[in-house]
Amino acid sequence: MERMPKRQRHQQLSQYIDENPFITDRELTRLLKVSIQTIRLDRMELGIPELRERMKLMAERSYDSVKSLPLHEVIGEIVDLELDKSGISIFEIREEHVFSRTSIARGHHVFAQANSLAVAVINDAIALTVTADIRFVRPVRLGEKCIAKAYVRSISGERSKSKVELFTYVGDEMVFQGNFVIFRSAGNSEDKGGEDHANRD
Repeated sequence: MERMPKRQRHQQLSQYIDENPFITDRELTRLLKVSIQTIRLDRMELGIPELRERMKLMAERSYDSVKSLPLHEVIGEIVDLELDKSGISIFEIREEHVFSRTSIARGHHVFAQANSLAVAVINDAIALTVTADIRFVRPVRLGEKCIAKAYVRSISGERSKSKVELFTYVGDEMVFQGNFVIFRSAGNSEDKGGEDHANRD
């Protein structure tokens, strides 16, 4: 197979990372059909940091604060949040999250990341999951990074309920999908000072 010219490969690599900042070097090797050493050299030449640094930079960006539950109760690391609009979190599957025989993640961990992000994106001090219509698209395995993306699709009933659509990806492959209905208190969350937090798993 004829190799892609270096300049073209650099353009493609930059485009992939612009479209998905969470893409791994290993995924880039598969897409560009070169060695992982080549990908690392290309990133260095282009001044693109490794995934861990890119995640750190995103986490340091200014974004809205979670109101609906304490930050330490969110499953995964929130790297982007716009209340009542959208949010992104990352959750790495480790030994304690998988079945020992298969190294496949237990489903409740994948769901917990999704559910907590669906609650975290709500702009209210009290938010509870009412219903969740979920689908596991494929098993998630040890070492994979789950990138959950939540979108608030509607707020109805005197602002007492919100519909949140959520997708979880590993690389560019969707592994989980969910539609959540989240109850929110009818009062003004700003008046509560964010002191009372509630969530239902």
